[in-house]
Amino acid sequence: MSTELQTERQGDTLVMTLSGPATRNALSPQVYAAGVEILSMAESSPEVRAVVITGAGGHFCGGGDLQRLAHNRAHDLAAQAGNMDAFHQWIEALRAFPKPVIAAVEGVAAGGGVSVALACDLIVAGENSRFLTAYSKVALSPDGGASWHLARALGRSRALALLWLGDTQTAQQWAQFGLVHQIAPAGTVLEEALKLAARLGELAPDVLASIKELVNDASQPLRPHLDQEKHHFLINLSKPAAGQAMEAFLSGRQRKG
Repeated sequence: MSTELQTERQGDTLVMTLSGPATRNALSPQVYAAGVEILSMAESSPEVRAVVITGAGGHFCGGGDLQRLAHNRAHDLAAQAGNMDAFHQWIEALRAFPKPVIAAVEGVAAGGGVSVALACDLIVAGENSRFLTAYSKVALSPDGGASWHLARALGRSRALALLWLGDTQTAQQWAQFGLVHQIAPAGTVLEEALKLAARLGELAPDVLASIKELVNDASQPLRPHLDQEKHHFLINLSKPAAGQAMEAFLSGRQRKG
């Protein structure tokens, strides 16, 4: 049975749950299509301030369905190309989504599941969670942007070592690499991710979107990036949220003084 992408609201946060415990929530074309559609609806809803992605059954995501890959390899490479296009559309949607997206990783994140987690803005991982980039062990190269995200975050040498050797990495190792934002006790990851989402939900949505866009575009040369920062700064400065926040900050400082 294929993995489903289930949704529920927790306050101002939309929780997307990969649900296919029999296959450790293996990815499927149905998940990709649902993921893009759900993000589109969440972007237009002012009631949704953040998104959390998690997995059912004690694991995040076991990656691609190897049985489907084996079938497509033998019978329908064109279908596999279409599936990858759909997967990559979801990855791009996660990166471009203007609201915070948090991965709540319990148990195993492997292959494409790692790619999904890396495409999120922040990762909260269980202290016993494991990350596997073991494409090479089944004679495959990465998909879903894993090589792009890891090379940007870790540098060329460390990214090559992870992807070539495919060794299992712990949450603690990923935290040392700067890939995991927070480690939580096993069984509490979703709760902690929701707390983090709630903190972010208290901030001005336009400012969060501006910061995400600026960080996403930070590989451009400095001069155009400075111009982009100026553009966003002036737009946000002109909005009521900035006036209210600065007035509250200055009033508080005056009272303390």
